[in-house]
Amino acid sequence: MKYLFLSLFFCCFNFISFGGSYDFYVIVKDAKTNEPLAGVVAHIVNTTLGSASDGRGIVVLKDVPEGRVIMQYQAVGYNERLDTLNLPFSSKDTAVVFMEQDEEALEEVTVSSTRSSRTINDVPTRIELIAGEELGEKANMKPGDIRMVLSESTGIQTLQTSATSGNSSIRIQGMDGRYSQVLKDGYPLFAGFSGGLGLMQTPPLDLKRVEIIKGASSTLYGGGAIAGLINLISKTPSATRELRFILNGTTAKGFDVSSFYSKLWGKFGITLYAAFNGNEAYAPVQTLFTAIPRFSRYTLNPKIFWYPNSTVDVSFGVNALTEKRKGGDIQYIQGRGDSLHRYFEDNNSERISTTFDVRKRLANGGSLTLKNSINHFNRIIAASDNSFDGTQTASFSELSYVIHKGKMEWIGGANVYTDGFKEKALTIVGLRNYQLSTFGAFVQNTWDVSPKFVLEAGLRGDYVNQYGFVALPKISFLFKPGMGITSRLGGGLGYKAPSIFTEESERISYKDVLPVKPDSNKLEHSYGANWDVNYKRTFAEGKITFSINQLFFYTIIRDPLLLTPQLNNLYRFENSPAVIEAKGAETNIKLGYKHFKLFLGYTYTHSHRHNEGIFVETPLTPRHHTNSVLMYEVENKIKIGLEAYYYSSQHLSDGLLGKDYVLCGFMVEKLWKKFSVYVNFENMLDARQTRFDHIYSGTIDNPSFRDIYAPLDGFIANGGLKINL
Repeated sequence: MKYLFLSLFFCCFNFISFGGSYDFYVIVKDAKTNEPLAGVVAHIVNTTLGSASDGRGIVVLKDVPEGRVIMQYQAVGYNERLDTLNLPFSSKDTAVVFMEQDEEALEEVTVSSTRSSRTINDVPTRIELIAGEELGEKANMKPGDIRMVLSESTGIQTLQTSATSGNSSIRIQGMDGRYSQVLKDGYPLFAGFSGGLGLMQTPPLDLKRVEIIKGASSTLYGGGAIAGLINLISKTPSATRELRFILNGTTAKGFDVSSFYSKLWGKFGITLYAAFNGNEAYAPVQTLFTAIPRFSRYTLNPKIFWYPNSTVDVSFGVNALTEKRKGGDIQYIQGRGDSLHRYFEDNNSERISTTFDVRKRLANGGSLTLKNSINHFNRIIAASDNSFDGTQTASFSELSYVIHKGKMEWIGGANVYTDGFKEKALTIVGLRNYQLSTFGAFVQNTWDVSPKFVLEAGLRGDYVNQYGFVALPKISFLFKPGMGITSRLGGGLGYKAPSIFTEESERISYKDVLPVKPDSNKLEHSYGANWDVNYKRTFAEGKITFSINQLFFYTIIRDPLLLTPQLNNLYRFENSPAVIEAKGAETNIKLGYKHFKLFLGYTYTHSHRHNEGIFVETPLTPRHHTNSVLMYEVENKIKIGLEAYYYSSQHLSDGLLGKDYVLCGFMVEKLWKKFSVYVNFENMLDARQTRFDHIYSGTIDNPSFRDIYAPLDGFIANGGLKINL
């Protein structure tokens, strides 16, 4: 067989001519993108010599014998490669091998959220991915935040919690946003108070992919992941420079400038994201309050990478952001206020966090990882009738170990999470300061019982100061009977520590909300299960691809923390004797033919609270939700997309029923080698709550806002330029 070698890095390859053996170095790259590939297994056929490539794509084989050998290279998503070599080489240069992608196996990605080296098709935990072109297409729609990336996924709802600030939260499988955990590269940077405005302050341009786990995910990430978790995986540098820019403008007076740079030089690399996102105050015609507040946001996220040798990876990153936003009465915001038009809400926030990660690959095939993050978040709210000034300081430290033994994989570790909140005394309710510390330890085992059956079991123990110890078991099964069918069944326990930072309190900007107290509040507890069946098949000699996934889910939350009205117009969070129950099903269908791809999804969600035979529907949860997307794409030439979404009527917290509505969108992007231009039309039917329902009661100068269950901004077009240098 033919092989291809290029000369790189004169000092990376050396051999010993005496003794009959030497150390063999090779760099493995993607043949299409020229980027280094991590996790490629290189093996000398008929020997026990083998190793895997590191983050720079480098493979090191120790004590390789001289003579004629056959090198085998294997990687998930790539065609196997065999090279016949005569060793040693006459040159001392490092060998470079290029791997061709296996188009039928591109979905077999090694995911980060499981912390193992298994691919998405081989883990019992059900994981959904948003990556590559799909992630880029969503960035066309909202390059400044990830709301669009998540809101169009089956079973996920991004819910606007404030009519004036525009803040949004994530609901998974019909449960309140506080039960969903959002991570950035495995770090809880958006937990507690720092989750406020989090969706709107997280850009997609520096993301490699988004990993979504629905249902209890407490073993590895703690009790907060009751409904599920969303892990935002950042890009890493490669030897090929990446320099991207996005310039975007909207008909709603919005403007975005985003940039991303990455490069690897030998043992050092860097990624850098910098952006400005802004919008003038915008309200559709004859609408009294801002649908989009006036805001300006600056973001800077540098991250450095160091690979001191072939077994150690080190990274350190900083996430910095500052934002000012102001919404309210559109006349007041535009400088035309008077004694009647004077309602406003200011939100000024700053966010700075650090992440540190060092990973050591061990000789036994395992790895040891140390992680740390420190997070500072401050938010000041100044409204016509309310003031709030709070700061969160949080930290996360973890040591974890992964080992492979035969058919077993073990993951174990311990972590400490601290969460402190302090506010200035600006209201009559008293300070709502707190200091939580959570000490956790976990272990998880994945066992290949047979080629068709994989078992995963885990146990976590957390001690939360002031609230006590919690045990969190979890179990999952993967069954692969063949013929394109796979099935997963899993379940586990979870918990949530009391906090005033929820969708309910955000909706009223924390006004008149009394503090939670350990002597009167306790942990919320949950258990849940998911079961899915997946089927994939190709027809017409691979020209037609078809897949369908059917998921059923069920979750119960006991001692739920509910915001309850008190005397003197105050509010208190109380643990209710009622039980929150969420159950339903998701159906996803994908069909591909040549340049066309069709995605169809349906979600049925029944979420309610019940106690002693009395049932209350969970507000803002559509019973039926459908999503459909038709894409036409000619690689590197053009993309055209048409989408439609249906939301059935939703129960509201005031006892009324919202209207059902349909959203439609259209996108086209024309691509050239170094740049592309795109135009996107969102909500072409102009479905918005202010057209078919009201959003507030009371007077204009002192409004009481209702639940927001439909868009407020209506039809908006945006377009822009992407540059790739």
